[in-house]
Amino acid sequence: MKADEGGMSGRLHFPLRIPFVEQLGLELWGFGDGKAELRVDLAEVHLNSWQVAHGGVLMTMLDVAMAHAARSHHSHDPAQGPGVATIEMKTTFMRPAEGRLRALGALLHRTTTLAFCEGSVLDDGGRLCAHGTATFKYLRALPTQGRHAKALQRATPAPETPT
Repeated sequence: MKADEGGMSGRLHFPLRIPFVEQLGLELWGFGDGKAELRVDLAEVHLNSWQVAHGGVLMTMLDVAMAHAARSHHSHDPAQGPGVATIEMKTTFMRPAEGRLRALGALLHRTTTLAFCEGSVLDDGGRLCAHGTATFKYLRALPTQGRHAKALQRATPAPETPT
């Protein structure tokens, strides 16, 4: 994760394809060294009946930011490392979230099979809207019904942009 004076250096491509995250319009802005940052500009589809961010959006941002933080510290190329599955997650909501949101995830501790993380969602004024902690299990494949396993959907490389 590279930082500049204003925060992160620019938008990144997600290393895995996550259709739900794509539908929500979440953007990856940082990924590496046990940290991750996501951003989203709230739209009507993200709102609850109070016209502020739905708690499910905040929980998803926390889950994805913390999961990426857990994956970012695995091997020399985190995009090729194992996937993670959320084992448990606790979320606390502090204030209504509006505008452009940032979710920051951090890896606190890891073992061979588990990652322990924390995350925060901040509004565009830097105020804490939600905080979470989670435990993730590192997996190479996800067992499903029967004796089948589903592999990770790796993202396709981003096209080169001429400079």
